[in-house]
Amino acid sequence: MKSSLEIPKHWTFRSRAVAKHFTRHVREQLPWYDLATNAVAHFGRHYIPRGGVVYDVGASTGNVGLALQETLDQRGARFTAIEESREMADRYQGPPELAIADAVTFDYQPFDFAVCFLVMMFLPVDTRPAFLRRLESLTKPGGALVVVDKVQMPPGYVGTAFSRLTLQQKLAVGARPEDILRKELSLAGYQRPLDPGMMPETARTFFQVGEFVGWILAAPER
Repeated sequence: MKSSLEIPKHWTFRSRAVAKHFTRHVREQLPWYDLATNAVAHFGRHYIPRGGVVYDVGASTGNVGLALQETLDQRGARFTAIEESREMADRYQGPPELAIADAVTFDYQPFDFAVCFLVMMFLPVDTRPAFLRRLESLTKPGGALVVVDKVQMPPGYVGTAFSRLTLQQKLAVGARPEDILRKELSLAGYQRPLDPGMMPETARTFFQVGEFVGWILAAPER
């Protein structure tokens, strides 16, 4: 199967070629993508109230917003997608509104539900803990923050097995070995897996396939 995307030597989302084929490519490289997206939509139905405030942090082409669309419409929630890359924003097809901005420095309002879907691993390492704490502090009582990201593997042979599971999953859906390798080398220095120890003790894991993990951080109902 031919790759859906000509993978750049140095990965960037500021590429019209990457943005044009991103929606297909991400499903080719991450076969669990729709499963995790459906889980996010499931939590959205549980935590988005009528007239609620919702953020999609690092929205790419709008996958999360589309998954939440029915809940947003039914409950009259105010939704904001945040995407730094103008090239990706030009391909955005999710619900309004879309802010072209740096997610780390964006002026968030207190929210009921927010999603960081494959975002943290692309942020500078030294900004991640403070950014996560900031999002936690802005979550309204009874609200929730969902994070799905690639994480550092545990040491030893079990870590090797986890990493190989990721590779096996990609091959199983027809991704070419050369494309998998080219993508991994392209991401060097740009994508750095998240330290799972950064997550607070209150974070609850709802998803894991190989190196990718999903957490929900529910704010107390105080």
